[in-house]
Amino acid sequence: MPRPLPDTLLIEWPESQSEPSPLTEQAIDRAVAVLRAEGLVAIPTETVYGLAADALSGPAVEKIFRAKRRPATNPLIVHVADLAMARGLTAGWPLAAEQIATHLWPGPVTIIVPRGPALPDQVLAGGPTVALRCPDHRLTRRLIKKLGRPLAAPSANRSESVSPTSAQHVLASLGNRIDLILDGGACACGIESTVVDCTTDPPQILRPGPLGREALEEVLGRPVKVSGEFDPGNAVKGRAGEKSATARSPGQHSRHYATKTPLELSADSAGRVAGLLQAGQRVGWLSTDSDSVSTRLLAASHNLVVVPMPLEPVFFARQLYAMLHALDQRGLDVIVVDTPPLTEAWRAIHDRLSRAACTAIS
Repeated sequence: MPRPLPDTLLIEWPESQSEPSPLTEQAIDRAVAVLRAEGLVAIPTETVYGLAADALSGPAVEKIFRAKRRPATNPLIVHVADLAMARGLTAGWPLAAEQIATHLWPGPVTIIVPRGPALPDQVLAGGPTVALRCPDHRLTRRLIKKLGRPLAAPSANRSESVSPTSAQHVLASLGNRIDLILDGGACACGIESTVVDCTTDPPQILRPGPLGREALEEVLGRPVKVSGEFDPGNAVKGRAGEKSATARSPGQHSRHYATKTPLELSADSAGRVAGLLQAGQRVGWLSTDSDSVSTRLLAASHNLVVVPMPLEPVFFARQLYAMLHALDQRGLDVIVVDTPPLTEAWRAIHDRLSRAACTAIS
């Protein structure tokens, strides 16, 4: 008999209220019970929805990898309720970690520090470090506090696919593979956290995200290195044997955040879209210039779906995954995305789109 779909519990906790409603408190209590039974709960954060399990339980963490079909070489981010919980999971607390956590937590930044003995190897992919984050979502922090244990929580979707920014995305991707979904509405940031390796000198951004280099350098008072520079005009190419190597940080595989529909980045989207339509292709287009004459002319085609996108990186990021999910349900042949401006502010967007456009590794 097939396993039933998970319950989805709506969270109601307006910013004007200091405490959650009784129904929301009951939802949190139910999630705590599932987690204590080594189950899986999808949780909202300010970045994307996470698939949470008790980070101190090896068997619970293994369920995350099975549900997502995630390679065992890809470590998980551990979510904590506060700075004290984070320190208790480490074997060392570098100055950079202290500065970032003190000034930027809760927030969309993950720090990599030496691992402590309490964490099972499954969380860390057997590596010597742990990735820690305190989410800027009071429901999730309250859940962690009530559980009294940290949560391992990668994005709540199947491995390599587009991350979820709503409870509906979680259900569509994972279905009956999980036990419960807490529906906290749409995520505020829309892309995954910035990951900073605090064990190196200087500290190094391993995955760009909502908090950029400038914000980190202001807090640290010194330069920050950025790993994995991308050519924004081209998709990242897969590397042979990449999946067999243990990653230092989540989000390092070449193919990631990918739609089922082939996705392309184009510096001349109007020309590329015109050529695809002429070839009889059904096209989705994320356009930052939807009011132009050429775009309006092309939009008359029945084979084209144009999605206007903002020319401001924060708002672009907030809408990106939701729009990709929507286009992926349209039965299209290809999705074309305008190459964003080549500036530091767009680095995280380039990272996600470049990996989404990467050809799957055979």
